[in-house]
This record gives sequence, C-alpha cells and structure tokens, in this order.
Amino acid sequence: QVPLVESGGGLVHAGGSLKLSCAASGRTLSMYVMGWFRQAPGKEREFVAAISSNGGIIYYADSVKGRFTIPRYNAKNTAYLQMNSLKSEDTANYYCAADRGPPATMTSVYDYWGQGTQVTVSS
Repeated sequence: QVPLVESGGGLVHAGGSLKLSCAASGRTLSMYVMGWFRQAPGKEREFVAAISSNGGIIYYADSVKGRFTIPRYNAKNTAYLQMNSLKSEDTANYYCAADRGPPATMTSVYDYWGQGTQVTVSS
C-alpha cells in the first residue's frame, strides 16, 4: 500500500494560483509514477498531469498545458501540482495517484489514490 494524502486545495479567484501537494506517509515515492486527476460534480474523473519516476517524462492534459506544472522532489517524498492562471472550469476535486509502471493518462492504470483535495475557482 502507498497511502497518499493531498493538500493545498482551496478557494481562489480566477487568474490566481494554487500549489497542491501529495505526500506518501512512510513510503518513498522515488520508484513511482505520479499522476494528478480531477473530478468535477457530475463528470468523470479526468487526467491532468503525470510524471515519471525520474522526472524525465511529463504529460499534461491539453486543457492545462502552459498553466499547470508538475515539479517533483523525490528527496521530500512529495509530489506537487503547481496551478497558475486558474479558470472557473478548473474547479474540481483533485486527486494524486501512484503506480509502478510508465506514466499514463488513464485512471485504470494507477494502483494507489489519495482522498482528494477540493479546488474552487471563482469567476
């Protein structure tokens, strides 16, 4: 098991920024691909970003390219999602996920999930 805990969500005005964190309690994340997904009310969970275990491969959803980045700091055993220029359509519950395989955009690939952190962007 890889217990993941997200934090950093909140209420922000459109155009603002938030930085989400995903911490693994008692486990190192250095061997895992980390993914970020989000789910808005009434919608399916969708891919946001993913980064390989060594940080060499990064994927972004088209909807967040140029606005979100996924820096990785294995030494801190934490993954991050930096969100800039937020829009009202970014409002959702954001989840981090981990897997031992290659970085992927599909939710079904990831074995471990956090409980989510709510991001609300007011227009």
